[in-house]
Amino acid sequence: MLKKLTIIIFTTFLLSVSANAGSDGKLELNKSPSIEKKTKDCFEKLNRATFAFNQGLDKVLIKPIAEGYRNLPQPIQKGTGNAAKNLSNLITIPNNVLQGDVKTAIINTGRFVLNTTVGLLGTIDVANKMGFPKYEKEDYGQTLGAWGFGPGCYIVLPVLGPSTIRDTGGSFANVFGGDPFYNASIHGNNEFLSEGVFITTKAINGIDFRANNIESFENLEKNSLDFYASVKSLYLQDRENKIKNNTRGKIDVIYSDEGDWEEIND
Repeated sequence: MLKKLTIIIFTTFLLSVSANAGSDGKLELNKSPSIEKKTKDCFEKLNRATFAFNQGLDKVLIKPIAEGYRNLPQPIQKGTGNAAKNLSNLITIPNNVLQGDVKTAIINTGRFVLNTTVGLLGTIDVANKMGFPKYEKEDYGQTLGAWGFGPGCYIVLPVLGPSTIRDTGGSFANVFGGDPFYNASIHGNNEFLSEGVFITTKAINGIDFRANNIESFENLEKNSLDFYASVKSLYLQDRENKIKNNTRGKIDVIYSDEGDWEEIND
């Protein structure tokens, strides 16, 4: 149990930080007073200390692993990233339903079935090649926000990184019961994937994200007067837009097929 929890926490941290830089390396942050006012930094001193700890962990462990992964042949990176993204449908689909978006749930179910079978366990994104609508991840934190729950205080968790009270509650649902694949494969209800393969897939998902965003993190830190405040602002804005399914809001977060961050516009 400790082994499973440690790896899941590790990968959650990798996926939780929102960082982005433009093509010229200049980072622009939008000022969004409404988001800042709504999410108070109730534990700032503790948060900053935890943030510094996470930074050290990233430099000595996570970033070196991501750099090694990045040196793998591109087809291997692409395939593993696709497979990890495909499995994330199993958290997205129930949240589509909980948010009342049954049509998208059906589309994502079709995407998952197609990519898992024809796409060789998701290593090939066949659905994308066939013109399926762009995939947007959903989680239980987003669902709580869509239901009207406020974010509560901003918190930085050891290893997990930036979060809020609401999103932390959603993360527990994601890990301890919200993922049908987790329940099915870990608890032996089918023989599709073993526990070890499931945990490995979660870890690869996080490593793939970090590898695709090495320069973005570096540029964010380089161009920030207060790196802690910049990460907090980006995280809160990104979460707000995801909850609102906003693609044309104050912060424009654009993903390419590889999951790279492209640019943040005013």
